[in-house]
Amino acid sequence: MTAAATTRLIARYYDAFNAQDVEGMLACLGPGFVHDVSQGSRRRGKTLFAEFLAHMNRSYKETLSNIVILTDRTGAHAAAEFDLKGKYLVTDPGLPRAQGQTYRLRVGAFFDVKGGKIVRVSTHYNMNDWKRQVLGR
Repeated sequence: MTAAATTRLIARYYDAFNAQDVEGMLACLGPGFVHDVSQGSRRRGKTLFAEFLAHMNRSYKETLSNIVILTDRTGAHAAAEFDLKGKYLVTDPGLPRAQGQTYRLRVGAFFDVKGGKIVRVSTHYNMNDWKRQVLGR
């Protein structure tokens, strides 16, 4: 896989995210897929990731913009940074009460790509900043 092909793959993945197109996101993923999130547990496999995405689409309405994608020369590794704009729709267990609050975050993600598919994504953001915003502090 080339660096350009990896960039197109990740752009397609984020286009599907913005459309809340779970199937489109899953189509970008390869066998043995792993999802790491900085404030959560590791998810292994497309089934658990699909459940996570369905939950997220119920609880949050999020869109990404200003996406910057960087890849290594081989296309096997990539990173992305973007602005996330969201609305908190349904209270997530263990988090503040949802009341339609809006928030903005700068997010980073790291990818491993194999066989033309994403096999790992690790997403990082500032949870304390998110809580401050939804609590209105």
